[in-house]
Amino acid sequence: MSASREQALKVVLMLTGIIFIFGIYPLGKVWPAGWAWTPAQPELMQMILGIYATLGVFVLLASKNPLEHKSLIWFTVWSSAVHAGIMGVQAIRDTSERGHLIGDVPALFIVAIAIALLMPRGGAAQGT
Repeated sequence: MSASREQALKVVLMLTGIIFIFGIYPLGKVWPAGWAWTPAQPELMQMILGIYATLGVFVLLASKNPLEHKSLIWFTVWSSAVHAGIMGVQAIRDTSERGHLIGDVPALFIVAIAIALLMPRGGAAQGT
């Protein structure tokens, strides 16, 4: 893995961790149509915040040495893609939730794609 690619991965992981910890709540308040389900469901939002803040802490820790935390990083990639896919289908089916198609759905796909593209594969993933 090249030093520049590893540095880019570290930056993307740090930004992802920070957004997961500190960004979801404000986005849900400022733009609920794109980041919170209606009608207002505080229990759902608390659950999402708890899960993503916890994941964000671990993603931040993993950003220091990504190759030592491949499983967590790939979990972040796949869980973000699956979450976005499920939400995307739900937002298409429920017209009152279409804002998610330009809010959290593409945001989670961007996270998944950016990290996946930067993660090493094959021999590079083994450090060889």
